[in-house]
Amino acid sequence: MNAAPADQIRLLDVQALDVRLSQLDHKRSSLPEHAEIESLTKDLTQLRDLLVAATTEESDTAREQTKAESDVDQVRQRAARNQQRLDSGAITSPKDLENLQKEIVSLAKRQGDLEDVVLEVMERRESAQERAGELKGRVDSVQARTDDATARRDAATAELDAEIDKVSKDRALVVASVPADLVKLYEKLRTQSGGVGAARLYQRRCEGCQLELNITEVMEVRAAAPDTVLRCENCRRILVRTSDSGL
Repeated sequence: MNAAPADQIRLLDVQALDVRLSQLDHKRSSLPEHAEIESLTKDLTQLRDLLVAATTEESDTAREQTKAESDVDQVRQRAARNQQRLDSGAITSPKDLENLQKEIVSLAKRQGDLEDVVLEVMERRESAQERAGELKGRVDSVQARTDDATARRDAATAELDAEIDKVSKDRALVVASVPADLVKLYEKLRTQSGGVGAARLYQRRCEGCQLELNITEVMEVRAAAPDTVLRCENCRRILVRTSDSGL
């Protein structure tokens, strides 16, 4: 393949722009905020699960407390009615009086037991409320940090996207000035060779594979016509001659 020396030089410009695009793409995908957001999101998910559990426990104990207090109230009311009956003097049968007094004593004990249950449930509810409050604070804190990291990531991404867009436009302009067959070969080699399809020959060294040409290769390069598109014998990339080739 033949191409004007100037076209081959412009191919190096295309290569430089492709390297820059690769660097920008890598930088975009490896922003530290990505890992930070991922870590914070995991923490946030765990904390929200814990918060749901604590909130559910608080709700359950609230219902349990309402039920226990209702039980206490029912026993208290029954005890009050029995006491009124006892105090009224309407019951004259010794056996009925004895039974009523026993029931009042039994109800007093039952009331005391139920009040203990209420206190125990209240303690568990308060504990759940405190835990839910603490977890809510932690969720809010991690959410704020996540929002901040997301904003920083989005700003950095937007800046990189703008630069990628500019470099892509510059590349398109340069590519348009290079013969299509030369670009096609370059693209093929770039795909096969880790993103580098053309390399400068600098001081008898291929900048693609960093290997120095032996004397036979140097002689072949010297003998080649200026418009001959050369290939590195080692890495097979397009080898572009410049004034610094050391020939």
